[in-house]
Formats: sequence, C-alpha cells, structure tokens
Amino acid sequence: MNSFSPLIGQPQAVELLTQAVVKQRIAPAYLFVGPDGVGRSLAARCFVELLFDSHQNRIRQGNHPDLLWVEPTYQHQGQRLTSKEAEEKGLKRKAPPVIRLEQIRQIIEFLSRPPLEASRKIVVLEQAETMAEAAANALLKTLEEPGRATLILIAPTPEFVLSTIVSRCQRIPFYRLNRAAMAEILTQTGHGDILQYPAVFSVAAGSPGNAIASYQQLQAIPKEILQAATKFPSSYREALELARQIDKNLDTEAQLWLLDYLQQSYWEQWRQPSIIQQLEQARKSLLSYAQPRLVWECTFLSVTSDQ
Repeated sequence: MNSFSPLIGQPQAVELLTQAVVKQRIAPAYLFVGPDGVGRSLAARCFVELLFDSHQNRIRQGNHPDLLWVEPTYQHQGQRLTSKEAEEKGLKRKAPPVIRLEQIRQIIEFLSRPPLEASRKIVVLEQAETMAEAAANALLKTLEEPGRATLILIAPTPEFVLSTIVSRCQRIPFYRLNRAAMAEILTQTGHGDILQYPAVFSVAAGSPGNAIASYQQLQAIPKEILQAATKFPSSYREALELARQIDKNLDTEAQLWLLDYLQQSYWEQWRQPSIIQQLEQARKSLLSYAQPRLVWECTFLSVTSDQ
C-alpha cells in the first residue's frame, strides 16, 4: 500500500490508518489533530484513496460521488465562500471563516443516501474547530449513527472541539517536523528557496505549510518596510514613520505575520527577552482590535528607548 507515500514525517499516523484498513477496522469517525501545515489534510486525502482503492484523480479533483470535503466559509451576499474563493473575489474579512449549520445539514443530507461507487461514504471536515455550538450539536447525531460512512475531522487539538464530538472519534496524532523532513518537503514541492531565510524557517516551527505561507507573506510585504523593520528604527522619528507605513500598507493578517517574523529576527540579532515580550504585547493588542498605527508607534518607541 503506497497511498501514503506523499506524506513525510508522520509515521505514527500512517501506521494507525494503514493498519485500520489492513485489519478492516475502520472507525466511524476520526479526529486528525496537530499543528497546521504538517500534513493532516494530505493524510486525509491519502486515507480516502486507500479506502476507495481507486479513482485517485477524481478524489484529488474533488468530484467523487461518495466523497464530501467541507471547508470553513464566509457568508457573502447570500453565498458561502471558502477562503480561496473569497481571495479570488478580492474580498477582505475581519472575522475568520467558519463551518456553518447549513454545511452540517448538507453533510446529513449527503449521508442519508447510500454510496454510489464505493463501499462507504466519506466526509472530511477541515478546521473542525471553527464549528459553532449549534453546528457541532447538529453533527453529533450523525457521529452516533453514521451508517455506511466515515467522517474525518481535522483540528489543531481536541480541546478546540466539542468534547462530545471528540469522544466519538478515534484520535490520530500529527506532529511538528524536524529540520530534515522540513527541508525534504520544501525541496520536493519546489519551495527550496525558503531554506535561505532562517527567520522564515524559524517562524514555521516545524510546519512546511506555515513555511510556505510565511514565505509568500514575506514576498508580499514591501521590501523597504521589511528592511526598515528588520534593522530597527534608529530614532523616534524613524519609529513613527515606520509605524505609519506599516499601518498604511499592511492588513491585519500581514501585520501579525510581521510580528512573528520580527520576533525571530530580533532574537537572532540581540537575544533580548524584553524586546520579544514587547512584540508579543503588540500581537495581543492587534488581536484585541487596538488601533494598529498606535500599537506600532508604542512598540517601536518603547524598544527604541531601550536601545
């Protein structure tokens, strides 16, 4: 069985899922838990291919009649849009996407019909932690009596999912990858250039997916802003101007990423815990919807006065 050959660095997950198929002990529901970007969604796709034992292209294209892949969505003008669809339409949202009650009802309707081509139906829920309580409760009955189906929920930790749902799932753990596995994945996927950026590699914290996302974010930030922030303002005037430029040119998501990047960069340069603590406080302020320009001004002025 080589369905899991694309998945690198998660031997325990591969063993658990492979043995479930070999011994014909497929659980009604699984909970794939671990950090973002370490292979949970890829493992779900590999597991589906193994269970269906064919139709790999249709699975990858998402048009197999017995597979339903559910992602969190935004609500926009009466339509549900995934993050990718929202990005393609140029929509900006302050709140993150969620799995909605209507999507759970879609799952229930999907599972109410018998499989068409496979021996079972499979439902994959990405970011299951985004389910509101009403949606989670609606899913419970289906988990109790899934019929000829298997559900795969993907979440960072069990604590982020309703405990009654967790109790009905077999847990499959995923872990952060070591440097060698990270380098292998990034090289294989055509992202080897990331290895030349130690701060980006550190921000990723053992997650190839996060490394790729961080590198893309790095490329999107104007070079003059990144260079000025990395070398650090040398005067109060420079600090205020840099804060203005960051507020003007970067959205909240990019600003939060920049804080992560600067924490790594500043630590490598100065090894001063006080600076890292101030950047962490800035993160908390941004997440609390404080005025971004004021947050950056206070942060840069404070750190500049300490130098």
